[in-house]
Amino acid sequence: MHGYSPAAAAVLRKAKADIGDRVRIIRGTTVYEGIVLPRPEAGSADEIVLKLDSGYNIGIKPKGIRMERVKHEQRAMADAIGIEKWRAGLKRSLSFDPNKPTITILHTGGTIASRVDYRTGAVVSSFTPADIVGMFPELTAIANIRSRLIRNMWSDDMRFGHYAMIAQEVAKEIKAGADGIIITHGTDTLHYTSAALSFILQNLPVPVIIVGAQRSSDRPSSDAGMNLICAANFIVRSDFAGVAVCMHADISDDYCWILPPNRIRKMHTSRRDAFRPIGTRPIAAIDYRNNKMHFSGLPYAKKDKLRRLKVMPKMAERVGMLYIHTNMTPEQFEFYNKAKYKGLVIVGTGLGQTPLHVVDNLTKVHTKIRAAIQKLTKNCVVVMSPETIYGRINMNVYNKGRDLLALGVIPGEDMTPETAFVKLAWLLGNYPRVRVEGLIRKNIAGEINERTTEWLV
Repeated sequence: MHGYSPAAAAVLRKAKADIGDRVRIIRGTTVYEGIVLPRPEAGSADEIVLKLDSGYNIGIKPKGIRMERVKHEQRAMADAIGIEKWRAGLKRSLSFDPNKPTITILHTGGTIASRVDYRTGAVVSSFTPADIVGMFPELTAIANIRSRLIRNMWSDDMRFGHYAMIAQEVAKEIKAGADGIIITHGTDTLHYTSAALSFILQNLPVPVIIVGAQRSSDRPSSDAGMNLICAANFIVRSDFAGVAVCMHADISDDYCWILPPNRIRKMHTSRRDAFRPIGTRPIAAIDYRNNKMHFSGLPYAKKDKLRRLKVMPKMAERVGMLYIHTNMTPEQFEFYNKAKYKGLVIVGTGLGQTPLHVVDNLTKVHTKIRAAIQKLTKNCVVVMSPETIYGRINMNVYNKGRDLLALGVIPGEDMTPETAFVKLAWLLGNYPRVRVEGLIRKNIAGEINERTTEWLV
């Protein structure tokens, strides 16, 4: 029965319940009520999956429980959120309503497309695109949903070539008439991908919203469903066009933020509100309970299906990032020259510093670091980015910064290290070095603020 184990299927049969039915499960003095969902895969853990009224999905072991099927008149709730379509065979092809907009969900894997392996306790990629739509049938009440798998991978395994692949798939869907696109993505490097797509996808006529989750989709505390539903509502209800990120704004389930793609950072390993805007505000907030939108006043491009998308997917492979720390060696800088790197982002201390000056016998090695940087800048575009994350590079304040400017290091304004890295690779993939050295300091896609404002959100 829809992937359920024999023991779980027996409980459902005894209650005369099926997928899409509202049921009440009693275990001792605890009562759960919700809608029966299909298991994400056949032969999976021995649990019955319910969607609670809170929006959470919960798995309940069949042993020692009693199930009651709720009366027929309460089935209207299940019908309203589209469960019956799943029961009738909803897979990748969902029934088309010409009165609704169309959203394509492109899946790349990550926690949002994963489940807990209850044998080991680890999180593993498991859900197909159809599984995700089945887990969150509310999506079908918002729009026609097309769903395709691009890759099923952890975001740490992303390479520049995957950004190009995602961009080409986005272009296909826009050409096919999609009113908006959601990209599901792992959170660990989501901000690299969102930054890359903000440069690669030029003149977007519709929204492209990247969505992740900090908790796997089968956990009661999952943020996957709310993030997806808020992203879909934002696509349908707003006039926004361009790349953005949709994630929890707080640890509660009150609202999501629509975030700028290249001014964000993952700032916590596990909290559901891990993504924060850096030196800016969110574009908008989406109230999950009533779908109301609150815009912050940041400028944005508006939908225009006559606008012609331009895809610029090339990125230079030999681009690196070097974090400054104490006790550095010349070899750490020399590596990038010997390996023939075309670009390097130095993530410097303070306003943009590196070890450079000799103050005693212990720091004599810094003369070699100075020589290594000078040699490196002759063959490689070297950009300085702030290790502090917040704030702006200003290499004119201290003599060490001015020395680095004289050596050929380019200040990266107030770009985050990740955005500076991605932008440098994209520029070097599309322009000659002489243009890159000027464009790296120019605001292209909202990645640089004209002036620094302290938005410590």
